[in-house]
Amino acid sequence: MQDRRDFLKTTVAAASILAISSVPRAFAAGTPAYTNIIYTKDNPGRWAGKEGSHAPEVTVTGSKVAVVTKHPMSKEHHIVRHTLVLADGTYVGATTFTPDDKPESSYELPAGYKGKFSVTSFCNLHDFWLTETMV
Repeated sequence: MQDRRDFLKTTVAAASILAISSVPRAFAAGTPAYTNIIYTKDNPGRWAGKEGSHAPEVTVTGSKVAVVTKHPMSKEHHIVRHTLVLADGTYVGATTFTPDDKPESSYELPAGYKGKFSVTSFCNLHDFWLTETMV
């Protein structure tokens, strides 16, 4: 079971970094190039109506970032992971959840960081959600 979890953690982290590093180009024209792969509050795609409980909510206080996904957690349907990546693709951190956890995480931005960063939330049934924020 641990090997499977390690594999899933690594896979989601790698996918997050790859997806987020290409997000600025994908969203530059205003129409996402990754329709039905990456979802946002403004572009929920086939999951319209699910954005309130799937798109990560981000609060920044100084250099601390708090992430909450307002999603019920059950064995059958839960948030698997949060990931935070800076605009240049720098991986800041990730938190993996079990169905018994609350999908809440916190991260520390690098000292003096100013600019855009991306936070993802991955649901086992409703895919990969992205919220971009500026500090």
